[in-house]
Amino acid sequence: MKPVAYLNNPARLAVIPALLVLLLAGAAGFAKPATDKVAEGKRAFAMCATCHAVTADAPRKMGPNLFGVVGRKAGSMATPAPSPALKNSGIVWDAKTLDAFIASPRKTVPGNRMPYGGMSDAERRAAIVAYLETLK
Repeated sequence: MKPVAYLNNPARLAVIPALLVLLLAGAAGFAKPATDKVAEGKRAFAMCATCHAVTADAPRKMGPNLFGVVGRKAGSMATPAPSPALKNSGIVWDAKTLDAFIASPRKTVPGNRMPYGGMSDAERRAAIVAYLETLK
């Protein structure tokens, strides 16, 4: 059988798109779904929850409430009173600034009062940021 003759058969041609779909579906399985990343971030955030609330009506904690943090100006929450360094930083929280702050609060905003040394694991930080982005 010649290869060209094989492709001239409509029934056999239908197999090619089906194989492509299966191949692409299999490759997609290797990518981590966003919902898994958010769930991972929520679990990783548990250590942050000691000081930070994440619901709009949550009682005050030691650190600022992080509900709606993405898009908020750093140091804009009245309670607890933010450090002058954070308030005057000019930062508006987004994925990039949150990642940098979680990595090294003291380097990102020298003089801030957050008693946390930082997180070196970039994947874990990305998961926490993905979780924070859902808090709206």
